[in-house]
Amino acid sequence: MKENFDVIIVGGGMVGAAAACSLGGSSLKVAIIENSPPLPFTDDQPHDLRVSALSMASKNILETIGAWEGIINRRFCPFRRMRVWETAGDTEFCSDDIGHSALGYIVENRVTQLALLERLKAFENIELICPVSIKKIKYTAGQYSEIELENGRLLSAKVLVAADGGQSRVRQTVGLGVTSWDYKQHALVIYIETAYEQQDITWQRFLASGPQAFLPLTGNYGSIVWYNSPDEVNRLKTLSYDALKDELVAAFPDCLGEVNKVLGVASFPLKRQHAQNYVKTGVVLIGDAAHMINPLAGQGVNIGLLDAAALGEVLIDATKKGLEIADLSTLKNYEKMRRNENLRMMTVMDVFYHVFSNDVLPIKFIRNLGLGLAERVLPAKNKVMRNAMGLEGNLPKLARGEPII
Repeated sequence: MKENFDVIIVGGGMVGAAAACSLGGSSLKVAIIENSPPLPFTDDQPHDLRVSALSMASKNILETIGAWEGIINRRFCPFRRMRVWETAGDTEFCSDDIGHSALGYIVENRVTQLALLERLKAFENIELICPVSIKKIKYTAGQYSEIELENGRLLSAKVLVAADGGQSRVRQTVGLGVTSWDYKQHALVIYIETAYEQQDITWQRFLASGPQAFLPLTGNYGSIVWYNSPDEVNRLKTLSYDALKDELVAAFPDCLGEVNKVLGVASFPLKRQHAQNYVKTGVVLIGDAAHMINPLAGQGVNIGLLDAAALGEVLIDATKKGLEIADLSTLKNYEKMRRNENLRMMTVMDVFYHVFSNDVLPIKFIRNLGLGLAERVLPAKNKVMRNAMGLEGNLPKLARGEPII
């Protein structure tokens, strides 16, 4: 028997689960498919290597759809200050300057995903199908999409949502193309125990070889992100934890403080990828399926959550107006809200990457001048902060803390 849904979301990660929650309590019948559930959380577990700096806009989204409580009941680390510097230029941002209690929150990806999946259980109109693998996806424009699962279930949907990552099977099946290229850097993520107590600052220092970043975690812990050439990252990965600690002490600034231990290491290549279109009749791309961005300012998850919020708003609005949710004209409203905004953020990150990842003297002068001006010109500095917090631009209602149902 074929089971009919209004919306099927493929991918139950943070972005897919947020999109489902945004539709919770509506008249739409929704299924969300995920092949691997996250491991349960306990307070005594070490921090995961995969963490994100959630913006205030992301917090607003998660709070409005009812998932934020599941995060604060587990583990999160607010940060009030953000410092950026290199050689002569230096600027520090503080949430107090614009009347906010925090600039953002460092949260393990698994914690955010667990909170969202937990929230899904409260909605009668949403079915989480997990764990399960997809056997076949069938798409024909103007008809319901069909998904055959390995467990034998056959599902159909008016709208098929791809939230299945950068190598999206849904995107490839429906024929939405991408433009992509690899950066000539990898990122090494290092989980450390520090001598400092829990910190309220995240910082990034720029070097010609690539940035060095610190993200605070709860307690005496932190996450280091060390950008460098693929060969150097591979070399560092092969070191013992004690030897890697020595390399950290030698290469990182004094503000890192004493490193007691290296507790975990992972790495990934830097890649930029952007879908040429986010939608076609009956299909929508969100999150990494639509875009992969340089992680320099940690905006990847944040813009994905904005995608989820915008899609929820468009589908709910169309339903209220009696419009067909699968029509291209309806789904184009989502693309108009998000594609140019995401492209703008990707372009800004590219400029940062190219301007700061070199030692050309005229460019060094310009970037140091820019950091110096950012420190002294308060209106500009405050606008930079609001942008980093996701509080500027064409924001979906959920990102402003406004319900859509």
